[in-house]
Amino acid sequence: MKKIIALLLIVLSLNGYAQTKGIFSKDPIINLENFQQQKVYFGFYLGFNAYDFKVVYKTPVPNIAIKNNTGFNVGLVADLKLQEYINLRFEPGLYYTTRDFNYPDSYFSSLTTPSIPNSSDKFREVNSTYIHFPLLLKFSSLRTGNIRPYLLGGASATLNLSSNAKSVDDNQEERFRVKAWTTNYELGFGIDLFSEYFIFSPSIRGVFGINDELIRDKDPASPWTSNIQSLKSRAVFINFTFH
Repeated sequence: MKKIIALLLIVLSLNGYAQTKGIFSKDPIINLENFQQQKVYFGFYLGFNAYDFKVVYKTPVPNIAIKNNTGFNVGLVADLKLQEYINLRFEPGLYYTTRDFNYPDSYFSSLTTPSIPNSSDKFREVNSTYIHFPLLLKFSSLRTGNIRPYLLGGASATLNLSSNAKSVDDNQEERFRVKAWTTNYELGFGIDLFSEYFIFSPSIRGVFGINDELIRDKDPASPWTSNIQSLKSRAVFINFTFH
């Protein structure tokens, strides 16, 4: 259902854009010709994400299988013009995603702890509701007609409202915990498409966590967390921005 809704969002966005005139024609009418002269402008975005975890182990073991699911994004854009082709952007947003951890039997048996036969102990669902605060630099190319490609790069801080960071329960009670705040760096690219009344900007961005997010279990020998050296988020965002 999530993938279907995401696909509908894309189709509706592209369909609405396709009805605008003159963007891809051979000799287009220049739309919103003076828009680039604005010092500050605002917008909003909708999109979807694919979050994953990068896991680094202390000792070699069979990998934990992490299944990512398609999540959704919604947020606002504030853009400040610094120079003709450089803008500073703040894009706060709400991001929802789910990741599933599947611990194989061989993972537990490779540790000093005995194998855990209970099937519920081999699975952890990590639901995350993020408030994402990215500060980005946008490097635009020369505008050609009604098309202007650009690159994005910057840093972000993320608050995970579903982190369980304050919970006293851990994996012994089937509670997987991560830190509430994380920091990231981001890189991406997109394209501004100038229609008669608004700018439609599809973009794709990679997000890479910097700090270790895992909160270890109280038991130092916990089979779920003792062999994990670091756990860092990484994600792909596809956003559809309207100015």
